[in-house]
Amino acid sequence: MAIINCNDDSFYAPSRASGTAAVKKALQAEADGAAIIDFGAESSRPGAHYISVEEEMERLIPVIAEFRQHSKVPVSVDTRKAAVAKAALESGADIINDISAGEDDPEMVELCAHYKAGFIVMHKKGNPHTMQDSPHYNDVLFEVSEYLRSAAARAESAGIPHEHIILDPGIGFGKRTYDNLTLIRNLESIRALGYPVLVGLSRKTFIGDITGRSIPDRLSGTLASTAVAMFCGADIIRVHDVHESVDAAKMIHAFRAVSGNRAES
Repeated sequence: MAIINCNDDSFYAPSRASGTAAVKKALQAEADGAAIIDFGAESSRPGAHYISVEEEMERLIPVIAEFRQHSKVPVSVDTRKAAVAKAALESGADIINDISAGEDDPEMVELCAHYKAGFIVMHKKGNPHTMQDSPHYNDVLFEVSEYLRSAAARAESAGIPHEHIILDPGIGFGKRTYDNLTLIRNLESIRALGYPVLVGLSRKTFIGDITGRSIPDRLSGTLASTAVAMFCGADIIRVHDVHESVDAAKMIHAFRAVSGNRAES
């Protein structure tokens, strides 16, 4: 899943683009091997403030409409607002990627059910402006898993088919470095809930905490984390660096395909 940020505030500057430049960036991501394009217009980086429905739609909807004229690749939209999601789905989007798991806007799950859209439910603690202010868990894997299980059940109760739901543990959204590592290392436990699992870890703070690298220099750490996440059960990886991540995924799949038995001499 390629990240296309139609804003001027997301934490990784090269992911930002607007208007036709965002469309071109998305088409390049598709050419580089992205299987899903994820457009977003409201930054959810730590410390970010929310924007209005009107501003979000102005940034986002023309880009989706123009991209859809050139591509049939599935489009995901990173929004927590039902009004924005409705306009996006009517413009050709296929999936709603809601960082609030439907909690911020009670109309979201019914909307996704009506449009037969895919629905990504993510765990976060607090909101982007405050979520990294001393987050704490007694048992992060249990607490995140229970939240996702409950959110998925609410979505199904609202009419979203089981097969349209994807779980995201919310790496970096109100988590300490240890929490992020624990969740990635135990993704199979989340996958055991019965839904595909998406992980967004590209260039995030926990990678900088471990490597000592700044955001522009976290590609190597990101690719290593991607490999671990895939081996541990991730089905979808949300990334900034598409062609590098696709190459890494191809190698991981190749290793997975090899039998563990020693070759006959």
